[in-house]
Amino acid sequence: MSTITTVEQLEALYGLPKEASTAKEINWISAEYRALIEASPFAVLATNGPEGLDCSPRGDVAGFVRVDGDRTLLMPDRRGNNRVDSLRNIVRDGRAALLFLIPGSGTTLRVNGKAELSTDPDLLASFVVKGQAPRSVIVFTVEAIYFQCARAIVRSGLWKPETQVDPKSLPTPGQILAGLTNGRVGGQAYDEEWPERAAKTLW
Repeated sequence: MSTITTVEQLEALYGLPKEASTAKEINWISAEYRALIEASPFAVLATNGPEGLDCSPRGDVAGFVRVDGDRTLLMPDRRGNNRVDSLRNIVRDGRAALLFLIPGSGTTLRVNGKAELSTDPDLLASFVVKGQAPRSVIVFTVEAIYFQCARAIVRSGLWKPETQVDPKSLPTPGQILAGLTNGRVGGQAYDEEWPERAAKTLW
């Protein structure tokens, strides 16, 4: 097997990017990039810590990541499974990245920078939904931001209805848990209780 081990080998194989691939990268939030962020209901948060990398899905009503000035993003940490893997990483190593997706659009938005956690009462209160405030807000300082071309979305057919998978063809969370724990956790009861549990704990 041939392995690439140097940047020189990599550049010899791929060549250099065209101007459109580099001109789009800036270190501040332009009006166009702000419009993409405000249209997005879903982002993937990547963080780094002593145990390694972590990648976490984040979603809410479109615009849930708030633009605050030209270099700051604010993301409420909504209720989840309390593993807090991403938050542990942010506390110990602030390097982070975001990938925004917009349903129906081939354009995605990549953001690299530094993150920290805030528990400022006024900030938390500004993100209240249905009476529930987040326990913390991720304050993200932008160091690089740029849009990604649509090739990956086009190749995957991500937004095409005909590519959607029937959930019944996949293992359910309850089945996965039961299989991994020899039946101690999960099972049919877990799956049956999930819709009501989720509805009560979204925020």
